[in-house]
Amino acid sequence: MRIELEREEDGRWIGEVPALPGVLVYGATEAEARTKAEALAFRVIADRIEHGAGKPS
Repeated sequence: MRIELEREEDGRWIGEVPALPGVLVYGATEAEARTKAEALAFRVIADRIEHGAGKPS
């Protein structure tokens, strides 16, 4: 799973998983943004599996 990380001008970090629309998080540090993005991505994948949508390609 590819996570894109970018630092905003205000110092916050954005973490996004392009393969999973809606997985976009903010963190105070790069590590926090990565951890939050991973956690949200796994929740989205689990929800898709639970509801029969399957994993993203």
